[in-house]
Amino acid sequence: MRMDRIYCGQPPPPTELWASWNLDPVVLAALVWLPVMLRRSPVGLAATFVMFVAFVSPLCALSSALFSARVLHHVLLVAVAAPLLAVVWPGRGRAGLALPFMVSTAVLWVWHLPTSYDLALSNVAVYWLMQLTLLGSAVWFWQGVFTTNDALVDRLVFVVAGFAQMGMLGAILTFAPAPLYAAHAVAPFLWGLTPLQDQQLGGLIMWVPAGVPYAAAAIVLARRSWLNLSSGPA
Repeated sequence: MRMDRIYCGQPPPPTELWASWNLDPVVLAALVWLPVMLRRSPVGLAATFVMFVAFVSPLCALSSALFSARVLHHVLLVAVAAPLLAVVWPGRGRAGLALPFMVSTAVLWVWHLPTSYDLALSNVAVYWLMQLTLLGSAVWFWQGVFTTNDALVDRLVFVVAGFAQMGMLGAILTFAPAPLYAAHAVAPFLWGLTPLQDQQLGGLIMWVPAGVPYAAAAIVLARRSWLNLSSGPA
C-alpha cells in the first residue's frame, strides 16, 4: 500500500523524530481558536494542550510509523481530550448513556479494522474522518457520563464498560498471531520493533494504561456525587 498521502508525513526514523512537528496552518489555527470557544477555562486549556500533543507534536509523525503511537494518539483523543471537552461543553440531553456508548464503541472498533485503518492512514480525507468521528462520538459519550440524570452507579457502570470494550480490543490486538496493519508493515523496524511487537505494544496500551483516565473519571463522578450529598439539606 502506498503511504505517500499520509497525514503528518512519512514515518520518521528515530534521529528525525524531534524535528517532525506538524505545522499544518489549518490545525494551528483551530488550536488557537479552540480556547476562545472554550472560554479560556482551565479545563478547556487542558483539552487544547492534549489536542496539541496529538496533532502538532512529534507524536503525530510517530503515529505514522508505529501502531503503538497511533494507539496512544487515539487514547488521548477518546479518553483524555473528549472528557475534558465534555466538561466544558456539557450535553443538553438526558436520554441516558446506552446509545452514545454503543455508537462510540462501534466507531472505535470499526476504525481499528485493518481495512478501514489502513485506508485512513493512506488518505488525508479519511484520516480526518477517523479523527473527527472518534473524538465526536467520545465527547457525546462523556457528555452523557457527566450530565445524564442516571444514578451514579449506572454512570460508573458505563465508565467501566467504556474501558472494558477498549481493553477487549487491546487484548485481541495483543494476542493476534500476525500483524494486521499494512500501514505499519515496515516502519517499526526503524524503531527496533517488528510489526507484530509494535502491534502487541499498542494492544497493551489499550489494555492497561488506557484505564487510568477512565479511573480518573470515575473518581471525579464519585467526588461530585459526594459533594452534592454533603451540600444537600440536612
